[in-house]
Amino acid sequence: MTSSFQQQHSAMLLKYSGISFISGAVNHGFFSGTRALWTAVVGIMLFVLGAWLEHRQAGSTAQRASLLQTLALGSLLSIGLGFFTCGLQHFPDSPARSAWVVPLGFVLSVLTLALSSSLRWRRTTSLYVLTGTVLVSAGSWGAYQWLLSHPDFAATGHRHGEASRAVQATAPLALVIDRSIAVQMDDQMRFTPSAIEVQTGETVRFVIRNMGRTAPEMVLGSAADIAAHAESMKSSRTAGQDAPHSHGTGTAITVAAGQTGELAVNFQQTATLQMACLIPGHYEAGMRGTVNISPTAPLPGKPGASHDHSGQTH
Repeated sequence: MTSSFQQQHSAMLLKYSGISFISGAVNHGFFSGTRALWTAVVGIMLFVLGAWLEHRQAGSTAQRASLLQTLALGSLLSIGLGFFTCGLQHFPDSPARSAWVVPLGFVLSVLTLALSSSLRWRRTTSLYVLTGTVLVSAGSWGAYQWLLSHPDFAATGHRHGEASRAVQATAPLALVIDRSIAVQMDDQMRFTPSAIEVQTGETVRFVIRNMGRTAPEMVLGSAADIAAHAESMKSSRTAGQDAPHSHGTGTAITVAAGQTGELAVNFQQTATLQMACLIPGHYEAGMRGTVNISPTAPLPGKPGASHDHSGQTH
């Protein structure tokens, strides 16, 4: 049958709207499972309808590609495009995830084209694929490392949900942030990094990203306080008391799955604090770390112990 411009445009809109929905669902599924599932279902329905219309509009039976093949390749392409494009878009929010999502999306897009194209695979094609994969992978890893060392920039990206914030203070207090440190939490019950170095007098903003599907917490305190509180939490769980709890110090934050939170802390005295998740089972599984507070280093040429006013006139 001969198709009109309107029919071709309608089929194109349906197909690529479906691909867009599937792409977003694939990438955002790490953050919003239920909504992403329905988004993917709608995307698949749109894509199937568009592919069916396009299939009907083919000039002859001999020219019609297999509908099943079209759907399979289109689905693979939508996943590849979703990983590549959305991974790039969300790099500042989720650098650790995007570091492998973007290269995988590139490889999937290459695979889809290779399976659907009638072009011959040449030596230059292999060189292009190899070079492209290496460059995309290296660029993604480099961006990941750069964002880890520049958490202020990473924190400016948009967030999926509201970020939590806690400040170590018993009264309203404006804190001047000296620097930011990125910390990641995941379902492997780990903090990354697990050992952090700060100096006395510093006010540090911890930019905490939850890469997992649960909602762990990060609590700072002395080794004795953390151990005692962990035992208390364990006892409460055994007694069937799962009500919301308070850590008392204010230096604690819970971050929902896929979200980013900020915890500003002013460190006053030299000590080694424990960093832990006190949700029953998490602490025992190894979700802990240390924050070492060392004395502030004197500025070069200005020893802290000496203060000479001999050259001053009043």
